[in-house]
Amino acid sequence: MRLTSSKMPSFFAPLVSGLAALIAAGRSVAAQTIYPLDRAEILAGSRFDLKVEFDAILERGEITVLLNGEDAVGALGGTAAVIDREDGTDLTAYWVRGAAVEKPGTYTLEARAATGISAKVTWDVYATPEGRKARNVILMIGDGMSMAHRNAARMMSKGIKEGRYGADLAMDDMPHMALVSTAGSDSIITDSANSASAYATGHKTCVNAMGVYCASNRRTSAHPRVENIGELVKRRHGLAVGLVTDAEIEDATPAAMVAHTRNRRDYDDIVAAYYQLEPEVILGGGWPNFLPASHPDGKRADGQDYRARFMGLGYTYVQTNATLAIEAERADTTRLLGLFNRSNIDGALDRRLLKKGTVPRYPDQPDLTDQTRAALKVLSRNDNSFFLMVEAGWIDKYSHSLDWERAVFDTIMFDNAVTIAKEYAAKSNDTLVLVIADHTHPASIIGTYVEAADGSGAAQPPRERIRLYDAAGFPAYGPADADGYPTSIDVWRRLAFVFAAYPEHC
Repeated sequence: MRLTSSKMPSFFAPLVSGLAALIAAGRSVAAQTIYPLDRAEILAGSRFDLKVEFDAILERGEITVLLNGEDAVGALGGTAAVIDREDGTDLTAYWVRGAAVEKPGTYTLEARAATGISAKVTWDVYATPEGRKARNVILMIGDGMSMAHRNAARMMSKGIKEGRYGADLAMDDMPHMALVSTAGSDSIITDSANSASAYATGHKTCVNAMGVYCASNRRTSAHPRVENIGELVKRRHGLAVGLVTDAEIEDATPAAMVAHTRNRRDYDDIVAAYYQLEPEVILGGGWPNFLPASHPDGKRADGQDYRARFMGLGYTYVQTNATLAIEAERADTTRLLGLFNRSNIDGALDRRLLKKGTVPRYPDQPDLTDQTRAALKVLSRNDNSFFLMVEAGWIDKYSHSLDWERAVFDTIMFDNAVTIAKEYAAKSNDTLVLVIADHTHPASIIGTYVEAADGSGAAQPPRERIRLYDAAGFPAYGPADADGYPTSIDVWRRLAFVFAAYPEHC
C-alpha cells in the first residue's frame, strides 16, 4: 500500500508535507492511493473529486469506502463509480465526482478491499468566518518575484542615498506580511502552474498541473478535480471574475484560476475552460489558441473560433490599448476580452525605452496598469462584487533568461499596478488586496558593476568591474520619471544582480 500525503494549513498560504509507505498484502494489491491526499485541508462546501486507486482488478462489491465510519457516498453526496482497467491499466478506480463535505471538522477516509488491505487519509475541513468582510478581492501575483527583484526595483525607482531608500514601494506598505512555502506534492521545486493552483484551490498538486490531483490517468483532463476560486466565487456568491496578465492569457497563472488539467500547455482546453466559466474580464496576450488553425493567426486543432464565440456571449473584444481605454469607459461594457499580442505582451523596458521585441509590430500594447484600471472599471459594474487576479508574468520569464534589468522594470510596473489596486480599495474600504509571489528565483544583489572606476569610460577587466562591500557604493541611476522608471539603464555604475541557479546547471 502506498500513501502519498499533502497538508494545506491555509486557503491562501498552503504548505505541503509528504508520507510514503509500502506494504504488500492479499491478492498482490501493491498500491492504493486516495485523492484528496492525506492531511488535505478542504474548504467546507467546496467541491472535489474523490478517487481511490487500487492496483488490482476488483469488483464493486469488493470495495468499501467510509468517511468517519459511514458510507462515503452518503456522506459526500453524488454517485460512486467503479472502473476496472482504467485507461487500459491494471488499476481499479473508485470515483465520487463533485463531492463535498459541508460541516467543518476532522474526517478520516478509509478505503478497503475484500482482500483485507486498507488505506486511510485524514482531512481537515475548515470553514470561513460567518459574514463576508471583503466585498471584493484583488489578488496581485508577481510571477517568480524575489526579494532581490523588489530591492532592485526600490533602488531604481525610489533611489538610495546614505543607506536609506527615497521611499517604499507600494507593495512594501502592507499591513500584514508572511513567507509561504511553495513546494508541490511531487517536488521541492514548484512551477507557476502548481503554485498558482495551490493559491486558487487550497490543495497542493504536482508540477505542471492545476485544479487537479495528479493521479494515474493518462488523459491530462481526466485527473481528479478540485474546485478553484473562479468556480467557487461564481457558484456561491455570483461574483464577477477578472483575469489580467501581461503573459499569454492561457499561461499557467491565470489558467489556474479557472482550468483543470495535468498539463499547463493544454492551451486549447484552457480557452475552452474560460468559455465555460465566462469570466467577465479576460486581458492578456495569446490570441492564436482562440482561433482555428485555418485562420492565418490561429492554432486551434478543433477548428473552433473562440473569439467569435466569446463575442456571441456579449463580450466586447479589443486588441489595442487605445480601444481598451475607450471600451472600458463605456457604461454598457460588462464583459471584456482583450488580446494584445500573438504571444506575451512586451515588457515595460522594451515598450518604454528600447522599442525591441515585438513592439514595432504591436506598438499599442497596454501596460499592466492600463489593464488593471480597465478591469476594475468593468468589474465594478457587477452588483455582486468581484474577484480580480492580476499577474506580472514577465518578472519570471525574464529571470529564466537571466535578464534582470527587464525583470526589474516589470517589477516596477507591477508595483504601479499594486498602487492602483490599493487606491481602489481605499475609496470604500471594502476590498481585500493580496500581493504575492507564486514562487521565486534564487537571485541576489551582491554589489555594483562599474564600467569604469570614476565614470570616465576607462576600460577595466570585467572581473574588476564588480564592486563589493565598501567599494560597491550606490548605483548611479538618475532621477526616475513620473512612473518610477529610470530614464536610462546605460549608467556607469549599475547593480550587480546575480542568479544562483542557471537553469539546469550546477
